[in-house]
Amino acid sequence: MRSLIILTLAMGLAATSPALAADHENKEIPLTYPETRTVDVVEEQFGEYISDPYRWLENDVREDTEVADWVKTQNALTDGYLEKLEGREVLAKSMEALFDYDDLGIPVEAGGKYFYERKSGGQNQAVLYVRDGVDGEERVLIDPAGWSDDGATALAGWKPSGDGSLLAYAVQDGGSDWRTLKILDVATGEVEADTVEWAKFTSPVWMPKNSGFLYSRYPKPDEGEAFQSLNMNHAVYLHLVGNDQSKDIKVFATPDQPELNHFAELTSDKEWVMIASASGTDERVEVTMIKVDAPELETRKLVSGFDYDWRLIDGVGDTLYFTTNKDAPRLRVVKIDLGADEPEFTELVAESEAVINGAMIVGDRLVVSYLVDAKSELSTFDLDGKALGALDLPGPGQVTSLSGSMKSEEGFFTFGSFNRPTTVFRYEPSSEPTIWAEPALPFDPEAVEVTQRFYKSKDGTRIPMFLVHMKGKDLSKAAPTLLYGYGGFNISVLPQYKPAWMAWIKAGGVFASANLRGGGEYGKEWHDGGRLQNKQNVFDDFIAAGEYLIAEGITPEDGLAIEGRSNGGMMIGAVMNQRPDLFAAGHAAVGVMDMLRFDRFTAGRYWVDDYGYPDKEQDFKTLLGYSPYHNIKNGTDYPALIVSTADTDDRVVPGHSFKYTARLQALDTGNAPHLIRIETRAGHGSGKPTDKVIEEYSDIYAFLAHAIGLELGE
Repeated sequence: MRSLIILTLAMGLAATSPALAADHENKEIPLTYPETRTVDVVEEQFGEYISDPYRWLENDVREDTEVADWVKTQNALTDGYLEKLEGREVLAKSMEALFDYDDLGIPVEAGGKYFYERKSGGQNQAVLYVRDGVDGEERVLIDPAGWSDDGATALAGWKPSGDGSLLAYAVQDGGSDWRTLKILDVATGEVEADTVEWAKFTSPVWMPKNSGFLYSRYPKPDEGEAFQSLNMNHAVYLHLVGNDQSKDIKVFATPDQPELNHFAELTSDKEWVMIASASGTDERVEVTMIKVDAPELETRKLVSGFDYDWRLIDGVGDTLYFTTNKDAPRLRVVKIDLGADEPEFTELVAESEAVINGAMIVGDRLVVSYLVDAKSELSTFDLDGKALGALDLPGPGQVTSLSGSMKSEEGFFTFGSFNRPTTVFRYEPSSEPTIWAEPALPFDPEAVEVTQRFYKSKDGTRIPMFLVHMKGKDLSKAAPTLLYGYGGFNISVLPQYKPAWMAWIKAGGVFASANLRGGGEYGKEWHDGGRLQNKQNVFDDFIAAGEYLIAEGITPEDGLAIEGRSNGGMMIGAVMNQRPDLFAAGHAAVGVMDMLRFDRFTAGRYWVDDYGYPDKEQDFKTLLGYSPYHNIKNGTDYPALIVSTADTDDRVVPGHSFKYTARLQALDTGNAPHLIRIETRAGHGSGKPTDKVIEEYSDIYAFLAHAIGLELGE
């Protein structure tokens, strides 16, 4: 599955649920914020004069001592405030208990061996295991625990060779998107000398006979620019086992289009390589095919033009199967015979009301994962497209992964929900799915209730929202509520288990997750309805969710906290500016806060598909209209807000959050605390060790609980 260049928490157990504050009244003593130096930067764009007094905070904290000093001062202020809050230790203990389960990954079979990840309670990083045969005894293959003293170096992807004798794996350090690739001998556990640097947005693709693997990388960045410079000239290389990286062969690149990214995939019979090329995050790609046994890996363009999405399911011989949104906004399944004189795509599974969210082929069965009102369903078909029936799932939730092959009579899928961590199911076409692995849970999932509501947005659009709370809770008696949202990049926010969310629920709060436009819950139309000139719909959907929770009596008027990450962090900043009266507290995590300069750093240039181009007048005016950094209202009381970011976030660079916080603190925005929490040796989210996650979210949720009156106990 090719990478997406965006993105988007992770969840304990108090012995009892403390009572809620009966008459919550949050009276804060105004904080004295450190003064942040300003610079005289004013730029004219399309007749508007844009002031950017905190431009210097864009500098890399590792390279600029003044920015580093600002970070230390801000963290000291935040730490001092958080240390006085009651309930932090209660939340931390609750999360520790709720993390005490096996977080399971989907198995991958190669050469009769089964490879899979598992992270058990107390472990900072997932461990890779292998077993011989489906019921064989497991052994540890890779344990990252010893890779760094702080647990912030992670295993970030892996792929076994076809016969399972070798394993290519990726190392992620400090949360960065950069990867170092290595090779391990599966039988001995020894790491080979091969080392591949500067890989990014890639997964290794093994070639036949274990000769080597394909991967994607950027050129080595200039000194001091690794965490901020724009990512350009992505290319696919072939690394031959035993060779130095300097001898790697460039297989595919587009020097005349340096903005393109390229992602390689291989059919399970290893006859065809597909390279999907994309200029951004929108679901539009060109497809290039490479016949593996052809001389010099010659390329053949299969789909020209960046008009539609094409995702390889699998192939056997010259027959390949894809999902696509060509002529099907909610996707369909097609196949093509590359051996034909004039290859054409033919339809196997037509578009329906449900949205296709993934597919796999197991032997002679096609298994399609659908989204129906933001919940997963699985349907099966034969390879001529005839419907064969649905597969039973445990309840409302999401199928998170599919792993199958046309060469095998078994496949796997994973399933989870808000109250159920991932369970791994094994599927054979001749029978119903069976549980292959499930975690022992540190709580009773039946004691947690998951329901779905629908509400109307400002323009009348019907929006789904999940509510999660302890069973038996009377929702007519308003309770402090945490509302989560994302709304962008065709990413569907589906039911998933997070220990931090569960700790909030067990403390007596309500958790709500709104499925905003801009996501992929209802296909291309839903995505388009929340991007570019329609971005305001996302904010309207989220605001309407808050209004609904209060109007229905689920949430008190002073008891609504909101949270979002990345694109969702930007949304938190935008709705705080637009409706500071509606929300009592907020958490804006790793957000894109300066919408006029997001495209100037690392992967930011890819996001123009969702946000638009700051240097185009129509897009500029739309972006300026909601940019969190530029629309803070002086003289307006803002809710309590905690911003979070990390020094090694090379996806949404921390300068976004630094500048936004500096301006929020400098203007007259009321007495509620406006703080920033800056993690060290961490990035955009992936690879963060469990102990840091617990520390971070016990801080943040104690802050939110204090602001809205959720009593956590001592």
